[in-house]
Amino acid sequence: MKKYANAIIAILFCLFPAFAGCGGNISGNRGDGKTIVIAVNSETGSLDPAGMIALTYLSYSVTALDELLTFDEYGEIEYRAATSYEVNDDRTVWTFHLREGARWSDGTLVTAEDFLNTIQRALDPASKSGYANYLFPIKNAEAIYEGRADIENLGVEIPDDHTLIFYLEEPCVYFLDLLRLPVYTPSCRKYADAVGSGWDKDPDTSAANGPFCLAEYVPEQYFTLKKNEHYWNADAVHLDTIMYRFFADQQSMASAYEAGEVDVALSLPSPVMKLYEGKEDLQVTEQIATRYIYPNLNVSPLDDVRVRKALSLAVDREELCSIVGEDTEPTVNLVAKYMKEKTGGQTFAAQGGILFEEDRAYAKELLAEAGYPDGKGFPVLTYQYPSLEMDSDTAQVLKEQWKRSLNIDIELKAQELQVNYADRHAGNFELCRMNWTADFSDPYTYLSLLESNSTYNCSGVNDADYDALVRSSSLEMDPVKRSALLHEAERLAVGEQFYVIPLFSMKSCNLIRPGITGITQNAATGALEYRYADREQK
Repeated sequence: MKKYANAIIAILFCLFPAFAGCGGNISGNRGDGKTIVIAVNSETGSLDPAGMIALTYLSYSVTALDELLTFDEYGEIEYRAATSYEVNDDRTVWTFHLREGARWSDGTLVTAEDFLNTIQRALDPASKSGYANYLFPIKNAEAIYEGRADIENLGVEIPDDHTLIFYLEEPCVYFLDLLRLPVYTPSCRKYADAVGSGWDKDPDTSAANGPFCLAEYVPEQYFTLKKNEHYWNADAVHLDTIMYRFFADQQSMASAYEAGEVDVALSLPSPVMKLYEGKEDLQVTEQIATRYIYPNLNVSPLDDVRVRKALSLAVDREELCSIVGEDTEPTVNLVAKYMKEKTGGQTFAAQGGILFEEDRAYAKELLAEAGYPDGKGFPVLTYQYPSLEMDSDTAQVLKEQWKRSLNIDIELKAQELQVNYADRHAGNFELCRMNWTADFSDPYTYLSLLESNSTYNCSGVNDADYDALVRSSSLEMDPVKRSALLHEAERLAVGEQFYVIPLFSMKSCNLIRPGITGITQNAATGALEYRYADREQK
């Protein structure tokens, strides 16, 4: 099992003979002003917060867009586009006061209408927003999305340019957490007319209300952000430009870092940890993320809970992680292993206990009960996954383990990341790799994925009991009782019905050029943020 990691390390040493030093192509003052270059995964999705977004938007938004408010690492509110808020006693009316004088990067004022613009466009199913269901707490939002009500009936009121009022269907105890989601961020109504029109990747129309704005976008190569001189907190912004370069794989990202072509390379292969051990460049961070598998319940025999359970119990997660890399840890939870409980100080996973235990012998019995003794007659299912190193290695291990334990054959289908995303979203799969990084600091960000009305429910889950538990948790004001409901929902979905097959949680192996300071870690997601980063001049 260790031969694989040792081989990768050997290759890296061959590629990077001068790994201990800095590459010669990076300067603290490239061109006019301070710049950092960040290596990111291949281009995916749009930059429109109301559209079909993926990794590219997430890289863009953390530095270009201000949400109403967010939470810092201590759980304290950090106001951004808003300066204050009020909520009524039953938490159904939320009033936000926007920062007066805040401007878009083109100089026009940021108003409440810009927030409404994103919301209204996201509620059009043609926008294909995967986050639209997070707007459903707003009065009539779900009915509008489903075509049962007109947009004029949406429970959002704008009494003036700087006041935004949300009227909710029911109490929503985590509503503030939702505000960092794309569908709650603003899009300048002067330009953001429709999803797919191209305004979002055109520097002349892609207005930003955050510290940086779009300067250039070259498809499949890179995009560059420049400092937004109109930003309300511009004095705290130190960098002049940030460039995000697209790479097809992690190895290319690591090579580019060593060659001095990029300053930051994220989520690199775990052997890099040994290669850079003791070096200032290496930063290992915990990801609030879970790698798991969606079995498509609309496909036979995955519509049989015994089959889904057999597949899950037959996975040897310790062996899987020992092969895939030191940056992975086995998990039997859907909710990320490192997500903290809002009460008690423990992680949510630790508080809830073990959802199920692996058992290869019992898995064989379950498969026999389902009509496939020793795997006989079991159809060859296809497992789809992105053609990234970690996912390719994971797929090979799963194929071997399921053959060894259940005597079944799985066909592996590697896909370009965007194709894998699109097929999964359309339900065109049998078994599909899924990765979810928390969007906000609440287990609902995971459990909502399996609700019947979720726009991210790609696998056909339709469980009234599960829906009722999750809905009850959203209404429960007592944090201890709410936590119990969330744990019960996860146990039903993962430990009884096996709607997902959890695999592992992750740590992120990152390389950051020495001399770069001010990079922070988002408490909700574990992702790195660069809005107030700086670098030493050379």
